[in-house]
Amino acid sequence: MLNNWVAQMENTRAAAAPLAKNNPKLLAAFQGLNAAQTENGALDAKTRELIALAVAVTTRCDSCIAAHANAARKAGVTEAELGDALSTAIALNAGAAYVYSLRAMEAHGQFSQA
Repeated sequence: MLNNWVAQMENTRAAAAPLAKNNPKLLAAFQGLNAAQTENGALDAKTRELIALAVAVTTRCDSCIAAHANAARKAGVTEAELGDALSTAIALNAGAAYVYSLRAMEAHGQFSQA
């Protein structure tokens, strides 16, 4: 097992208490942002959670993975659907590394000319 994801989600919620206590407006705004993204209704819950998990993987957010894996399970996401979404994340992340490698090469070249 790589991680205890249930504990990860519970620990994140517990760790959020001091921030919530010291900055309740920020927490309320964050919760409002999460609530607002479901209001349009153009995407169903399964699709939103598949996107959220793919983004969580590419941004390397363990707490996001835990929360959205739980929500995806509740929304009825299958292992096959999740596999397809994560395959897209893997392909995109590799593509991003390629494009940013080109940027690094370009930057290196520009500094050698300065």
